[in-house]
Formats: sequence, structure tokens, C-alpha cells
Amino acid sequence: MYAVVNSGGKQYKVQQGQVLRIEKIPGDVGNPVTFEQVLMFSDGENVSIGQPALQDIAVEGHIVEQGKAKKIIVFKYKRRKRYRRKKGHRQEFTAVRIDGIKTKVQKKPETGAEPEAKAKDLETEAASPKTEQTKMAAPDKEASTKAETTVATTKASTSEQEESK
Repeated sequence: MYAVVNSGGKQYKVQQGQVLRIEKIPGDVGNPVTFEQVLMFSDGENVSIGQPALQDIAVEGHIVEQGKAKKIIVFKYKRRKRYRRKKGHRQEFTAVRIDGIKTKVQKKPETGAEPEAKAKDLETEAASPKTEQTKMAAPDKEASTKAETTVATTKASTSEQEESK
């Protein structure tokens, strides 16, 4: 079972028990971490791919270490110009141990709230005058057909006048 999560602008394939080094996130050693943005999940048989993320899957873990990576040297040089720049950089990271890949529990509305919501929906439907809208739409269609016939007759009459000249 594995999942692909997004953290710090990067994507990581994670499994349960794995220690993952990601971009620094706030928190102390031992604090729980939850990755909400899961892009893909596989349980060995079925694969679920998010569009862009899966809503019902979360990856949980805890922080094992906060630290800095090995130093890298950034050296700029231009020949024959006496230009040299030397700079070092240590990228901060957070090591996270993955505890598990779990489904999120969706909160269900209270049983008392459902009838009230349905009653409000029914009231709004009853209050809206659907019959008036359909009655108003029909005359508009008739008016547009009458207008088209008058335009056609005026064009015909103008073409007859031009022919008679």
C-alpha cells in the first residue's frame, strides 16, 4: 500500500513506516503531521488517482527530526575579469516518519438538521412562480416569430419596389 503526496511543491511516494525528508515545516520533534493533499493512492489491487487530489484519503505521520542538509558550495567565476564569488548553503529539512495511510471520516449532519433543510428547500420551491416563467416564455416565442414574418414581408415588399423601378 502506498500513496503519492504533495508537500513543499514536490511529490513524494510514501509507504507506512518510511522516513521521509521534506522541505521544512513548522513543528517540534514528536508532533503529528497530516498530509491532506494526496494525489494518488494504491492498496495493491486498486489505484485511485485524484483530479487533482483525493478528498477521502490522508497520510499521517510524526516529525522525527528538524535539521539542515549537508553544505553545498556555490562558486561563480568569470575568466580574465577578476570575478569570483564563493557562497555556501545548507537547506533546512524535516524528517517525517509515516504512521499510516487512512481514510478521512466525513462528518454527517445531525438527524434533526436534515428535515429542516428539506423543509426549507420545499418552501423555496413552492414560493418560486415556475408557471409564470413558462407563461412569459411562450409569448416571447410568438413575438419573435411575428417579428420574423414582418421582417420577411418588408424585405419582400422592398425587393418588389426595386424591380418595378
